[in-house]
Amino acid sequence: MQLKFTKMHGLGNDFVMLDLVSQKAKLNNLQIKKLADRNFGIGFDQLLVVEPPSQPDVDFRYRIFNADGGEVEQCGNGARCFARFMRDQKLTKKHTISVETQGGVIELTVESDGQITADMGIPVLSPSEIPFSAPQQKESYWLELERGTHKETIEIGAVSMGNPHAVTIVHDITQAPVEAMGPLIESHQRFPQRVNAGFMQIVNADEIRLRVYERGTGETLACGTGACAAVVAGRLRGLLNNTVKVNLPGGALAINWEGEGHSVKMTGPATKVFDGQLSL
Repeated sequence: MQLKFTKMHGLGNDFVMLDLVSQKAKLNNLQIKKLADRNFGIGFDQLLVVEPPSQPDVDFRYRIFNADGGEVEQCGNGARCFARFMRDQKLTKKHTISVETQGGVIELTVESDGQITADMGIPVLSPSEIPFSAPQQKESYWLELERGTHKETIEIGAVSMGNPHAVTIVHDITQAPVEAMGPLIESHQRFPQRVNAGFMQIVNADEIRLRVYERGTGETLACGTGACAAVVAGRLRGLLNNTVKVNLPGGALAINWEGEGHSVKMTGPATKVFDGQLSL
């Protein structure tokens, strides 16, 4: 079977886009893992699969699969790439589209300068809904980590942006123990569905630096929902303003959050790399 695909990236967070509206196919976990392999496959952080919507009041549905083959709920950089892909493929002429994901319905707007704004919805802060094991909702929580015989307690913010995030503040992002602590946070027993681990350095109230160890993928060059979660976590602790520039290894995003009860809005680029055809 031959399938057309498009390779895209959002600040270096890279994706393979598959249109399964005009093409018909079904991929299993092993096939996805093989395609994600950067030596023997195409290589990507996530596979984004476009499908017809299951709800009458939305334009499209898309599903997100990590490089390990596991399906996840939401992806901010992928959402921006999705919006550009749909217009490039002439699947829609709309500048604003509503999209169904496993993490909920989001709205995507292609701006006049080519940047894309994603309304990522209202962040979920209730521990049971993130999900995160805690007796009550708080601005931050203490999380105990074990590395061999060494035990360490860190302070985190816990937020769901359609997918779960744990955000910890560090003094110097270049020295942050992302590779050592990321896997421990990701698989911590208090996060029953695992979690994305964000490491945030606050430059000032309008700007942060961020690295994210993504669930099922490892550290990526950019994480859109991670950027949203970091700003929410910082705002809840009174450390950040409404609109924040988030500097990730792959580039910068603008995140706006007016506070509890309001949606998080993310603006950034989406870049097409190439079109191709794969054999299943």
